Amino acid sequence: MADRLGNAVLAAYRLVGRAVTPILPLALSRRAARGKEDPGRISERYGTASIERPAGRLVWVHAASVGETNAVLPLIRRLVEAGLAVVFTSVTVTSAGIAATRLPAGAHHQFAPIDVPSAIGRFIEHWRPEMALFVESELWPTTLSTLQNRGIPLVLVNARLSERSFRGWQRFGSVAHALVGRLALCLAQSPQDAERYRALGARDVRITGNLKFDVPAPEVDPAALAAFERTTDNRPIWVAASTHPGEESIAAGVHRTLASRIPGLLTVIVPRHPERGAAIRSEIVAGGLSVAQRSLGELLLPVTDVYLADTLGELGLFYRAAPVAFLGGSMVEHGGQNPIEPLRLSCTVLHGPHVHNFSDIYAAIDAVVPQAFAADAGDLAERVAELLGDREAARRQAEALADALKPLSGALNETMTALDPFIRKAQRA
Repeated sequence: MADRLGNAVLAAYRLVGRAVTPILPLALSRRAARGKEDPGRISERYGTASIERPAGRLVWVHAASVGETNAVLPLIRRLVEAGLAVVFTSVTVTSAGIAATRLPAGAHHQFAPIDVPSAIGRFIEHWRPEMALFVESELWPTTLSTLQNRGIPLVLVNARLSERSFRGWQRFGSVAHALVGRLALCLAQSPQDAERYRALGARDVRITGNLKFDVPAPEVDPAALAAFERTTDNRPIWVAASTHPGEESIAAGVHRTLASRIPGLLTVIVPRHPERGAAIRSEIVAGGLSVAQRSLGELLLPVTDVYLADTLGELGLFYRAAPVAFLGGSMVEHGGQNPIEPLRLSCTVLHGPHVHNFSDIYAAIDAVVPQAFAADAGDLAERVAELLGDREAARRQAEALADALKPLSGALNETMTALDPFIRKAQRA
């Protein structure tokens, strides 16, 4: 009875998708006006490919945004090395920018088709994937139904499900069971994630770990790093990385608090969404600080208080140039950002109280260095001052944190092992 009810709800969802298809152009045009869609590639959202399908066997890999994109890139490289072509889809403009520069040869980016029958059908007809790999918690009803109906196995990789999301799904148990039960395989980050997916109806669940622990250190343009270091000329620097609305003003407040105590202090702000650069600049300037905006090519002068790095793919530069980074999304109720990348570059990390998206990682960090936690803006200012005042202590702290996370690596190999039967089948198709 429960299965029939869940399937009926999913069928109704598909009907609603057909009904709303005529108004999608209006919705997408509004998103494009806000910088949330690429106007030149809107057709991809309707499932219309902008490039030809490559010859041979192909895998569809899908991730929602930047964090998931970075996590799955090493897996995409392994798939290409196994002789499979990859079409990689994502939703955000920012993740598309990262894909454009970091996807290996043999992998191609498209914006994800909207979860309505016409778009999904058009996408699958063109790309004809042998299998689909979706990252973390991307479960779209029409997509799952269409893949199942066409005999294309869907594997959820790096799967996670927070306690809050799990409780929400439990309220719609029959729908969750009908949806999650369509997965061919669920590769969970942790035992807790595995148990939640089993409770929702996943049939084959294995624990492979968190792919984000195996992400390599972000790359850097050596010439850009050298130029930045010449310009800053040994100024004390800290980075507010992957910030969300509300956190740029906190970082600016920290700068105002510390400027008299730390001569020459430079605060580098790297917003999670670079398209917010103009608004962030106005906010900081209104607070009385001088700003140089990287996307505009503005010079970083000795009197510059804040360097607004509203560009893509350059965190590796700033993590190498600064001894300490505050990880955004943690002073507001976003859930935190991945702290592994700065630690791979000997840049120690600080974070706020809202880190539920990476609770296992931050639990390991706080167990080793409790002072990595900053409860509020005042606390953050004191932590930054302490670390900038003792660069050697900051380096030792970064090394201790990196060592604490080493035992958690290995998810990439575990994931490839679990996928091996699907890869072999795809290669023989």
